[in-house]
Amino acid sequence: MKLFDWQQTAVSPQATIKETLAVMDKAALQIALVVDEAGHLLGTVTDGDIRRGLLAGKMLTSPIGEVMHLTPKVGHQGESVTLWQKQIQQYQLRHLPIVDAEGKMVGLFYEKPEPLSLSNPVILMLGGLGTRLRPLTENMPKPLLPVGNQPILETIVKHIAQQGFERFYFCINYLGEQIRDYFGDGSKYGIQIEYIEEQERMGTAGALSLLPEAPQEDFIVMNGDLLTKVDLKALLDFHQKHQNIVTACVREYAQQVPYGVVEMEDHRVTQLVEKPVYRYFVNGGIYALSPAALRFVPDQQFYDMPTLIEQALAEQLPVGGFPITEYWMDIGQLPDYQQAQIDYEQHFS
Repeated sequence: MKLFDWQQTAVSPQATIKETLAVMDKAALQIALVVDEAGHLLGTVTDGDIRRGLLAGKMLTSPIGEVMHLTPKVGHQGESVTLWQKQIQQYQLRHLPIVDAEGKMVGLFYEKPEPLSLSNPVILMLGGLGTRLRPLTENMPKPLLPVGNQPILETIVKHIAQQGFERFYFCINYLGEQIRDYFGDGSKYGIQIEYIEEQERMGTAGALSLLPEAPQEDFIVMNGDLLTKVDLKALLDFHQKHQNIVTACVREYAQQVPYGVVEMEDHRVTQLVEKPVYRYFVNGGIYALSPAALRFVPDQQFYDMPTLIEQALAEQLPVGGFPITEYWMDIGQLPDYQQAQIDYEQHFS
């Protein structure tokens, strides 16, 4: 445990959710402290608070004060470290803000989590042709395209391995031998990699029918062209808490109409809204699945994850949406690839 400079995690209650996420990403302590101008603690914010807010209808432009936790546990200046540690353990916390007698911040007591060892499989879909990135992908599969100082897929694998996941399946097709040659059995990353070879393209879920054995516990499926820092352990926890058969990661997408929108009933105007912004959640290409979801996957056929979700919904099975609050980039086209090169140093160096 360590006492950190609280100011690197501080935001005002008027800061937007998006601005707060940037502060949290830079500090890398998984918390933001909401304070007033004098430094009084008003509340705390974690990824979970933000995800719940987004699901409740808040936007990335909403003030962070609307989603913060108003009554966080705190330690007090002058107390012993032992007492702070007891609070951390009693309430199963990672962070304990330390305040003075007036409620002003003086420090942040933080317990770094122990390294995890997770047996849940991670299945990466790597068989795409990368057509929209040609000519870059004419002689190299998209997952091996360099971003920063290493291939896209290496950044993905290292980030997931750091979260404690150890069992990986690589579903390969187009130029798949290059991927196999580069990553081998995964031992240099401290993980185990098994390869599933698609004899033909099978979509974003069809290769699940080729698994050597059906997973006995919840597992992750992820497209192999996503550069992201999403917390997959938090995704699994969310999936299990809500007892979903499938949980899809979702991203907020806002679109502004550049005109005044006229709302009408029959021939009468009921409202005029000037340049409204409409908000949607879009599919992030990362999923948590329960083993029971595999019954929807046909044997050795092209099959996409959205189809699996549609079938689960048709049977009224619980399907969840997990908002991604971390960095996420779908490297589908050349402008995305160029932007990822710019973003890499900030988010992955």
